[in-house]
Amino acid sequence: MFSEKDKKQIDAKGADIKTIKKQISEFVHGFPYIDLAAPATPGEGIRKIAAADATQMATFFDKKMGDCRVVKFVPASGAASRMFSHLFAFMDKYTGTESDHKIYLSETGFNSAFHFFSEIERFAFYDDLEQCLAKKRESIQSLTEHRKLNTILEQLLTAKGLNYAGLPKALLKFHKYDNHARTAAEEHLVEGANYCKSSDGKVLIHFTLSPEHIESFKALLDGVVGRYEQMFNVTFEISWSVQKSSTDTIAVDADNKPFREADGSLLFRPGGHGALISNLNEVDADIVFIKNIDNVVPDSLKEQTFLFKKVIGGCLLHLREQVFDYIRLLENAAITDEKLIEIKHFLKKEFFVDLESEFYRLKSKERIKLLHSKLNRPIRVCGMVKNEGEPGGGPFLVRSPQGEVSLQIVESSQIHLKDPLQREIFMKATHFNPVDLVCSLTAHDGKKFDLHKFIDPETGFISHKTKDGKPLKALELPGLWNGAMSNWNTVFVEVPIITFNPVKTVNDLLRKEHQS
Repeated sequence: MFSEKDKKQIDAKGADIKTIKKQISEFVHGFPYIDLAAPATPGEGIRKIAAADATQMATFFDKKMGDCRVVKFVPASGAASRMFSHLFAFMDKYTGTESDHKIYLSETGFNSAFHFFSEIERFAFYDDLEQCLAKKRESIQSLTEHRKLNTILEQLLTAKGLNYAGLPKALLKFHKYDNHARTAAEEHLVEGANYCKSSDGKVLIHFTLSPEHIESFKALLDGVVGRYEQMFNVTFEISWSVQKSSTDTIAVDADNKPFREADGSLLFRPGGHGALISNLNEVDADIVFIKNIDNVVPDSLKEQTFLFKKVIGGCLLHLREQVFDYIRLLENAAITDEKLIEIKHFLKKEFFVDLESEFYRLKSKERIKLLHSKLNRPIRVCGMVKNEGEPGGGPFLVRSPQGEVSLQIVESSQIHLKDPLQREIFMKATHFNPVDLVCSLTAHDGKKFDLHKFIDPETGFISHKTKDGKPLKALELPGLWNGAMSNWNTVFVEVPIITFNPVKTVNDLLRKEHQS
């Protein structure tokens, strides 16, 4: 199947033939659907925390975080082009004629070009756009009056102007303040300074970036970090990494043969956000907060975000302490049967790990080994918001092929929705995954877990694409907070909906949650 030239190409990516052959086999055989046992709901998989308990948990986090190396991890690799897809569609059909303008004026929905232009002064990038046009002796007002709307969009979206469609979301100005505007990356600096500040005033933040955006990202940081260090009396230690070429996956044609470029070379595609488990694995941290680049709000709404980051952080540190204590007991030969039963109950109560069917059939040494294996793994506490119709993954109780039930974040594409029972369970979901996680990456002895050992390889995803007019199939690796963390110990906590305000289209920045 592979020539010597192919093998050299594979080697150059840092991949290996065995992995590539396995990927092709996955195209042939596909991936099994997830077997939903039940939706995770409040009291049955999702914790609801009372106000008094939330304050107590946040205080516990503030007290204990100094004992850990805490890092904020922000996936920020992708370009922002999809934010502007409705504006590109508008540019393709709008010519400025009277008939076109009538259509433009009639389509007034939230994600319409009309709404974008009618509220354009409210965007944080408005002043930059005006300055860009002023260099060409133009203005937004004049161009709008003369129906030259495409000229405005061209200056905003393309390399002729601000090039917003070619930049990552991290570098886009999201929020306007009295005397400045902040990019999404800057808002994450502000967040980090408020819940990731160590006892010596350091704030550690790690961004994942695309190689082509690194220089622009560094230029932004050089210009703003000093301001935020002075504002919050902190020192930022900012690092970044790129998605590894070795995690790219091979593409195949309709016959599951390797897809070939015009020059005969193999086509590889990025493996999705699940590839970032390798980046996370290399972060030097005990505790890591994970949050998407576009889920930020202005200062006026940050209070609840700060509180509940500390709440889920406090929940994690509390569980982590108890897990470590139990592991040390299990490694002590004098542990009693009563204590083993206590640990079994702890696993059931805190992580929904039910060992009832096998525990009492085992001898004492086997029980110790079983409990140790279930406790000695990474832990994640995931914030969940009430489902208000957002697309994407949610919290469920999932049954493995071996019959074990665990808490998992599941995407709709992983579910066999044509199965009436599975669809019924899916439709009963009450909560949604906003990607709001805090993770423990180290064991009780201080050694880092190898996160690759806790991936469920059967949770990948196959999608259908085209390249140069030819159909192909692409493979996405198990998602970062889905199958890549499948074998972690997991807790779901309800967090307020105000902590979830993603920017999927540029018009989302007009929502009141993004207006200072």
